[in-house]
Amino acid sequence: MKALVVFYSMTGMTKEIAVHISKELDCDIEQIFDVKTRKGILGFIKSGFESVFRIMPKIKEVEVNPEKYDLVIIGTPIWAGNMASPARTYLFQNNEKLNSVAFFCTMQSNDYKKTFLEMEKVSESEPLACLALTDSEIKQEKHIKKIKEFVRKIKASGKR
Repeated sequence: MKALVVFYSMTGMTKEIAVHISKELDCDIEQIFDVKTRKGILGFIKSGFESVFRIMPKIKEVEVNPEKYDLVIIGTPIWAGNMASPARTYLFQNNEKLNSVAFFCTMQSNDYKKTFLEMEKVSESEPLACLALTDSEIKQEKHIKKIKEFVRKIKASGKR
């Protein structure tokens, strides 16, 4: 079974986890990119606004067709209690191309359940597995065990 990790990362935290998952599964990886910048305080405010109001900003065209994969693992940071708006755009644009999904998120707090429910709704797919990591877990390298458990669940599902 072929798997793809797709992620959006503004600060690099979500990218670090995406790369780790991709290596554990020995699978392809693709980053979602904004068309416009999110730098500075105005970018921070804009990001929170888009997240809260479920705005879908333009993203750069992806290079990899998710339809060619049995499983797409989608990663997002949590902004203002919601998935990052570029990740929402990706899910909305590609929901009909997704065979099976798994989700992961990075965040400052432990408020992730609503994010996974929204990702499930937008993707129109129930995830095989979910992984939520706080920034402090990542900085203290406590995330490795959780990633291995996440990968184990994916492999046990028969999709990888």
